[in-house]
Amino acid sequence: MSDLLDIRRIYVEPAAAELPRGREILARFPDAERVEVESHSRIPELYGDETNVNRWVRIKREALVLGVKKSLTARPNGRSADFIAPSTANGCAMACAYCYVPRRKGYSNPITVFANIDKILGYVQRHAGRQGVKPEPNECDPKAWVYDIGENSDCSLDARISDNVRDLVELFRWLPNAKASFATKHVNRDLLEWDPQGRTRIRFSLMPHRDAKLLDIRTSPIAERIAAIDDFVAAGYEVHVNFSPVVVRDGWLEDWAAMLSELDAGIGPAAKAQLAAEVIFLTHNRDLHEVNLGWHPKAEELLWRPDLQQVKRSQNGALNVRYRTGEKGRNVAALTEVINRVTPYCRIRYAF
Repeated sequence: MSDLLDIRRIYVEPAAAELPRGREILARFPDAERVEVESHSRIPELYGDETNVNRWVRIKREALVLGVKKSLTARPNGRSADFIAPSTANGCAMACAYCYVPRRKGYSNPITVFANIDKILGYVQRHAGRQGVKPEPNECDPKAWVYDIGENSDCSLDARISDNVRDLVELFRWLPNAKASFATKHVNRDLLEWDPQGRTRIRFSLMPHRDAKLLDIRTSPIAERIAAIDDFVAAGYEVHVNFSPVVVRDGWLEDWAAMLSELDAGIGPAAKAQLAAEVIFLTHNRDLHEVNLGWHPKAEELLWRPDLQQVKRSQNGALNVRYRTGEKGRNVAALTEVINRVTPYCRIRYAF
């Protein structure tokens, strides 16, 4: 894992270091320098400084933040999941050029792990208990309340740092009315030993190789993700796919057809029988565009397309760009047709 993680400095809240999970994490990296901080979210040398773009990947590989999750809430979602669970981590060691987390966190986003896992587990269990039986099917799941446990991180990679994700998978194993869900771009085969018993949904993110090579920096190759699907189904996971982000460019539909053909050839009947997809077209951000120009300008040739995109101001005032209304609808329909033709068994949960 030294190519992804070579932890040399741990920024740690004193309260986190005193908790059992905090002590476990610190013991995993005994040679790392420890820097005491008042708050995991206020570390000037990591966050809010756009000059960190020059150390973008180095910070992700070498820095780890250990904190305590202060606010525990389960936010309603209603599309990919019924609820967004309180996070056990945020940030990532990977460096996807389109990732929204840097613009929320402040230019650099190494992994932050929360040590108060017992409180998080207890909150999730009580929240699921209050929901009772799901009254009717929805696009999230026909029977279970679905909790996304990895909104701001990649759980497969987080599991390299601590047992937080395993604890959640084991919790959902015996919650009768709920299941966990997370998207991933990292194949971690340690998860195959966790016996989720169908109560955790893993969504492998897929895109054409040409796009992934340029945009999915420091992730598992697309072929490796496809090759893992059958093994994860056999291990007791529900496995879906995320076709995300969909990037419109010359030859994009042909490349998606080729990737879908590779998916079709690479998975067996059991995986096909339960496969479903989320289809999400690219949304980009003006501030992130400017930062990316400092470390990966080639990516912006695909991501920043004023000739195809329109500006929309988000609720927090940021300027986002997305494909133009009308043309985007036609592109969604075109890709949906390709998916239905090449992988007709793959149910499209939603596409936008």
